[in-house]
Amino acid sequence: MAAGTQAASAARLTEIIANYVAEHPAAALLEEGRVLFDMRSARYSVTESHGRCLLELWSEERNLVRTVVEVQERAACLRLMTRRMGAAKPQALEMTPSSDRRTPTAREAARRAYQRILERALARHFIGAKVDGLRSAMDLEHSFGPAYVRGRLLRGTAADAVIGVSERESAAMVDGVLTLGILWLDFCRQKSDGRRHFGGLKVIVPAGAWRTTAERMAWLNGAAADFGLYTLDERSEELAEVDFRDNGNLESRLMHAFSAGAALEHCHAGIDRLMALVPTAAQPRVEVRANSSTEVGLRLHGLEFARVRQGVAARGFARTEELSFGAGANETPLTEENEGVCRELLARLFQSRHADGTHNHALFRMQPERWLEAEMRAQVERVFPGLRGQLLCAQVPAFSTGERGMLDLLTLDGNGRLAVIELKADEDLHLPLQALDYWIRVRALNADRQAPAGGTRALSAFERAGYFAATEVSPLDPRLLLAAPALRIHPANQTVLGYFSPNVQWELVALGEDWRRELKVVFRKRGNEQ
Repeated sequence: MAAGTQAASAARLTEIIANYVAEHPAAALLEEGRVLFDMRSARYSVTESHGRCLLELWSEERNLVRTVVEVQERAACLRLMTRRMGAAKPQALEMTPSSDRRTPTAREAARRAYQRILERALARHFIGAKVDGLRSAMDLEHSFGPAYVRGRLLRGTAADAVIGVSERESAAMVDGVLTLGILWLDFCRQKSDGRRHFGGLKVIVPAGAWRTTAERMAWLNGAAADFGLYTLDERSEELAEVDFRDNGNLESRLMHAFSAGAALEHCHAGIDRLMALVPTAAQPRVEVRANSSTEVGLRLHGLEFARVRQGVAARGFARTEELSFGAGANETPLTEENEGVCRELLARLFQSRHADGTHNHALFRMQPERWLEAEMRAQVERVFPGLRGQLLCAQVPAFSTGERGMLDLLTLDGNGRLAVIELKADEDLHLPLQALDYWIRVRALNADRQAPAGGTRALSAFERAGYFAATEVSPLDPRLLLAAPALRIHPANQTVLGYFSPNVQWELVALGEDWRRELKVVFRKRGNEQ
């Protein structure tokens, strides 16, 4: 496409943006240099509507709706001049080929340099072994990307698979190295034809970026492979082994449970006002959920479209109430003047977001995992018999090593054993290890047991924080339950799960593609069947 400014028709602007995303599937959308959306995991819609180019993006963290008024094609990005509803001035967004701001030439040069450094470091550290076949070429058939250097360490007929990632790669790339390492080990074993025994996997990560990989590696099956973790200082070219079996206690803490009933009671006036704007026939479809002790959200199939917040006036102790509609960048305070706009938007939402809706409509496709979560909350005992649906907790806020996280769905089985439920509506190569992260955190919190003053039984962190309605929580390790539509389960997920420690009791459930209408189990796979 010719360089320059495109102050073109809405149809032309739509075509330019759609073509750019198609040509760059790993594109990222940035605002003031900050990544808002990684297109590998985000969803988007770009359409021509009433003479406007309408760009909609959504992910688990946020959503965005903008009118694109101009496109500027630059060497390293596509610059979008956009206008949000009610804003006086256009705002600039940048669409880049990837979240990595380096030019393709610089990125490839850095990866070649890292490969040479890694080869020298391996040869010096593993004396007597031959470094063989290091490469970083993309192999989409086997899910290998160019960010990871992979190869083999040979000792006669014995061998180890090796994979490394540079400090110049993104944090997400570094954290993903163990998934790719397991797949590389499995690939090497399949291709060896019995001529060489691949006994283990050696993973090399940047110095100071080993903790996530270490925590995950500690819960892999040592009988299935000899796992080793190393850090590489790219300046000194020195490898250092990390004892992932003894990387310290995982520090986790919970936010205290709040009274959902009290939150709903405090916000009832605002809820009533918002419900009056919802089409009458659609009101039974609204899910009203307390997000915190001072905030209640109104949702339609998992998509929060309005909320009520309680606060305290800046001067005095009088309580204030703020109502808003929309989400993310498009959250708008509700006023008497814009009630008509809100009513119109909600009518569009309820017309589009239902099981029989148009599948390519943005409001239908938005936040599919939240939709799946809403269905699972209502049907969890059908999908996972033996779980206690009445004790199901969603989006439990927890902190670990300084980072805040949300435990998707958490409940107990009939024996009081914790069950971590991880859902995916779309294909995700890293699902098993990301779910393992939650499991590790829940296990640490459950193992944190203290007896209250005058008490006779040590309580888990969940019990002390007020979760599960004073029900006794078993000290047994949690169960790990994963669910996704059958055609959206990445082919590599079961391979990775097969390398989990037997101490991680996991179950993978494949759901029918018509899950928005009803959750039907197509098949299930359990860890003890490996």
